[in-house]
Amino acid sequence: MTLDSNRKKQVNLIPKGATWIQDKVETFNPSQNTVVLRGGEEISYEYMVIAMGIHLRFDMIKGAVEALETPGVCSNYSPFHVQKHYQEVMNFQKGNAIYTFPNTPIKCAGAPQKACYITDSILRQRGVRDKAHMIYATSLSKIFGVDHYVKALEKVAQEKTIEVKTKRNLIEVVTNNKKAIFELLGDDSKPTGVTEEIEFSLLHISPPCTAPEPLRSSHFADKTGFMDVDPQTLQSKNYPNVFGVGDCMNTPNAKTAASVSTHLKTVDTNLTQVMQGARPFMKYDGYASCPLVVSTNRVILAEFSPNEILETTPLNQSKPSYWAFLMKRYILPVLYWKGLIKGHWNGPSTIRNFSRLLKTK
Repeated sequence: MTLDSNRKKQVNLIPKGATWIQDKVETFNPSQNTVVLRGGEEISYEYMVIAMGIHLRFDMIKGAVEALETPGVCSNYSPFHVQKHYQEVMNFQKGNAIYTFPNTPIKCAGAPQKACYITDSILRQRGVRDKAHMIYATSLSKIFGVDHYVKALEKVAQEKTIEVKTKRNLIEVVTNNKKAIFELLGDDSKPTGVTEEIEFSLLHISPPCTAPEPLRSSHFADKTGFMDVDPQTLQSKNYPNVFGVGDCMNTPNAKTAASVSTHLKTVDTNLTQVMQGARPFMKYDGYASCPLVVSTNRVILAEFSPNEILETTPLNQSKPSYWAFLMKRYILPVLYWKGLIKGHWNGPSTIRNFSRLLKTK
């Protein structure tokens, strides 16, 4: 699988009957039901779905933007630097290899440690793992945000001799002497005023993320800048003819593509209700999924909501498995391009309910 194999022309993905306006939103005017585009055009709407995603903010880390153009610094979150990451791993000889997790919401919260685990596997294949001190530095107080999977991931890190540093937030990259500077966080996730410097040979940056600027400065946003919606109906709290989908919302779920699949089902039903003059009734259950790749052929298939574990199969998904790897490698890409993007995949709830029925028999 290559980077190009994960790209498709957007023109081929636009649904038939939809008008594709190739411009960006500059301003929202919800009181007038209009949006102003960057080119100056004003467009009116009766109903609107906001699906702006999340903005990668390397600029929030001092020196990070410049550091990405220097040897030893990379990020899977950037399409311009993901291939550089592989090259850096293949050229790695010795020293500290640091993988970070930011102190903000982030798209796919499992991705930073996935990159760390895959690097571990490649370094072992190359025969240089014993010369690497691998560090996973996370702003969280534990290795992963969902308790159900913490013990399994701690075991993975321990077996791979990966040092997990918690309550660490990357705030600066010094390129001339290859140092990563972290602020230490308290139990409230706020800076304590103490910093830590760590030298690196390889630094993988997982950037802070925010809602896109046009949304942050709009009347749709809450104080954090994300779209303020009812967490169940996904309807704007202040403008009932507007709904949200995806990472741009302030819903408490993890920001993953799997979440979007369930968002679509909810918004499809509820927007139709509103258009017919009825009240929205479909409720999003907070579902999210993160296939945690722990090696080049094993995956922990995490499925959860803010309130409960929502695993689809009757198997132990918290255990690294080859079958979950096969699903991640061969099934999920097809499900994404042929199902989710085309609007044909609304999440695994039906399969999950059937699986639970089998468990009770």
